Amino acid sequence: MTKPFSTLRLTVAALLTLGLVACGQSGSKGAIKVDELSEGKADAPVTVVEYASVACPICAQVNEKMMPVFKSKYVETGKVRYVYRPMMTGNAAVAAAGHMLANCVSRDKALTVIDSIMRAQPEMDRGGAPEQYANARPVLLRVAQSAGLREADFNRCVTDPAGLNALNELNQQALKDGVTGTPTFLINGKTVQLSRYEIEELSAHIDPLLKK
Repeated sequence: MTKPFSTLRLTVAALLTLGLVACGQSGSKGAIKVDELSEGKADAPVTVVEYASVACPICAQVNEKMMPVFKSKYVETGKVRYVYRPMMTGNAAVAAAGHMLANCVSRDKALTVIDSIMRAQPEMDRGGAPEQYANARPVLLRVAQSAGLREADFNRCVTDPAGLNALNELNQQALKDGVTGTPTFLINGKTVQLSRYEIEELSAHIDPLLKK
């Protein structure tokens, strides 16, 4: 489990310092709404909430190995509503940029963007110290462009003050709610403990609720 971002607030200046946007290209035309993302039937009998970060290595492993099976078995069949709540664990600046990017594309592409960034963690981490994501900008820009954003839109998106403030608020609320790291899963409002992050563990908590 990756431990949470501290109570200090991430600033736009921090994003600029880490080179996530090209020099002189920051700024926003309008506030970006950053919120949780979801998929599946709104009235599904079970709701699974995942607190995760696109810069959390364990989250990336879960995303690649467990989540495709989970979504196929439960979300696509209408049994479970899945909710993704962003946390700034791992490299906080990269996590923030990735989550804001997911909220800048059309809603139907948002979770695909999250998936793409997580799968690209090894590529983002080339050319620098481990988990510093020295190659983050070109990778994030490529993901943005594949989702239909221009480079100027990308630059505005990942430095939007209102979006970053909303993300900071979500992060602080999660800490207050007792989220101690990522990934953290809640099923129908209750935190469940997973040690191996395998579908069998998650199913053991979900299946009994589907029989009620």
